[in-house]
Amino acid sequence: MKFATKAIHAGQEPDPSTGAIMTPIFQTSTYVQAAPGKHKGFEYSRTHNPTRKALEANIAALEDGQYGLCFSSGMAAEDTVIKLLKPGDEVISTNDLYGGSFRMFTKIFANYGIKFHFVPMAEPKEVAKLINKNTKLIWIETPTNPMLNVIDIKAISAIAKKNKIRVVVDNTFATPYLQTPLNLGADIVVHSVTKYLGGHSDVVMGALVCNDAALSEQLHFIQNSCGAIPSPHDCFLVLRGIKTLHVRMDRHCENALKVSKYLVSHPKVGKVYFPGLTTHKNHNVAKQQMNAFGGMMSFTLKADNIKEAHRVLSRFKVFSLAESLGGVESLCGHPATMTHASIPKEVREKSGVVDSLIRLSVGIEDADDLIEDLKQALK
Repeated sequence: MKFATKAIHAGQEPDPSTGAIMTPIFQTSTYVQAAPGKHKGFEYSRTHNPTRKALEANIAALEDGQYGLCFSSGMAAEDTVIKLLKPGDEVISTNDLYGGSFRMFTKIFANYGIKFHFVPMAEPKEVAKLINKNTKLIWIETPTNPMLNVIDIKAISAIAKKNKIRVVVDNTFATPYLQTPLNLGADIVVHSVTKYLGGHSDVVMGALVCNDAALSEQLHFIQNSCGAIPSPHDCFLVLRGIKTLHVRMDRHCENALKVSKYLVSHPKVGKVYFPGLTTHKNHNVAKQQMNAFGGMMSFTLKADNIKEAHRVLSRFKVFSLAESLGGVESLCGHPATMTHASIPKEVREKSGVVDSLIRLSVGIEDADDLIEDLKQALK
């Protein structure tokens, strides 16, 4: 089954009681049993819910995975993965990653005796240098947030397999329409479903996908035990959003390429970070493992200071200044004081998150209007 067909049909069947083509919102906490232990696969909605089950199957199918799990947020999904570890275990992570992930790793789980190493992953050999007997997990974002670095999933997964280490890939920026990490050797895929999968800026949710039955059981045990599950209504909204994922992503990619080319030529712009540019580091890796280059980009100003970045951001009329990304509307943000404010200045600047860096989530409006908005904002 091709992607577009899976997006619309995978995991979903007409409701047997009514024939409804859309999966109903099963807004219930519990289910009546014929006798103790005799039920129709559902006992309590923290454990299983029919609307959530359909969504989990749908997302798993999109990632070419067997098992999907949905959570109340992307951070809840990440939290579940790290709970597979125990004190003394070590994680190698990209040094350029979402600020919330960095905060959770360093401020929460480091206190429980889990050690995190943050390293640039553009060169797989840099990852190999940090592996030791305690290394249990390699954490990848690609493209990364916010520098859009591209990491070779296949190469790092091969290194991990030799050392019996699991690989987790945050596929939020790419989505399964552009990239399927499980097919490249990853063990777990994580999503902030809030972003492109939901696609309409009206849901907060996370997801995990894997192909290993035993691993899936472990993750489900944590999901059920800790209870960070999404509501049936939110699951319904995401199922609706995913039906247009492929259509939306095509326009996101098309618009982002046009916007990036405009920014490259602008006299007030310093550097432009977008995997679709041939000058982008690891552009060739992106071409190999991605079907297109996504809707996310970042750029710096030649006047590298927060004041100038804030001036430009305050002038936008079509781009909205807001946290998050991946919705149909275009968003702009200032990582240094917004999404990555929790990362110390000296740490974020090492990965490229300088004071003038502006991140764009390019939406599906008319590209000419977006370029005109950038033109007037950058005056």
